[in-house]
Amino acid sequence: MSTLKVENLTKEYGDVTALDEVSFEIEDEFAVLLGESGAGKSTLLRCANGLTEPTEGGIHLDGGEIAGSRTDVGMIFQQHNLVDGVSAYLNALTGSLDRVSMLESLMQWQSREDKLRALEALETVGLLDEAHQRVSQMSGGQQQRVGIARALVQEPRLLLADEPVASLDPASAETVMGYLRKAAIEHDVTALVSLHQVNIAAHFGDRFIGLRDGELLFDVGRDELTPELIDELYGNVETVGLAEMDDQAAIGLEDDGADDSTAEDRQRRVQA
Repeated sequence: MSTLKVENLTKEYGDVTALDEVSFEIEDEFAVLLGESGAGKSTLLRCANGLTEPTEGGIHLDGGEIAGSRTDVGMIFQQHNLVDGVSAYLNALTGSLDRVSMLESLMQWQSREDKLRALEALETVGLLDEAHQRVSQMSGGQQQRVGIARALVQEPRLLLADEPVASLDPASAETVMGYLRKAAIEHDVTALVSLHQVNIAAHFGDRFIGLRDGELLFDVGRDELTPELIDELYGNVETVGLAEMDDQAAIGLEDDGADDSTAEDRQRRVQA
């Protein structure tokens, strides 16, 4: 896994300060960003992905600047950003685009290793049996899991997710978060995920970073995330699921498209 270090991160848009000297460091963890809309969560993730340049401060991944080089950072979006007319497999395979030319991409001439990597990523998120199904025929939860697979094919050192389950029903949200945590663990990727659902965050997170009005309110582990901190962050809300859970329970996977295929099975499927 990798180390993400945020140092005195400040981002201003004219007279508006979206982030104000935010500092924290995460390593080998599944960290969750918490905060109300407008707290600065999305801005922080855009800075961490190199999409937005900080006004002051910086973000480092394993000691190197992230800005301008996003090949080591995988991003999972709220709205999936998939190609509806093609299969889950081909969507996952687009995670390799940084390693192929435009012609190779158009002709689907990716390497055998990348094709196997796409199938393995789909297996990680429980969709190997649906590899050749068009994503337009999939549920929202399944589409988001394809998005996770695509990010894994990129082979990132850091995995970011911006409200990845905001548009899903509670059951689908828990399933997707379970597979997202599983993906981070199995692929040894440090993860930073923004959420607004406190109960889901408490269920899956190892570390919790609270932002309020662009400032860091808290940076705590699972045992330290108390109802009092949540009330301070959001106001008087009902706090659910703050009990400590072991890793097996936290993964929370449902029997939803799981696949027991071997590596030989995966290789036989590489026909594209």
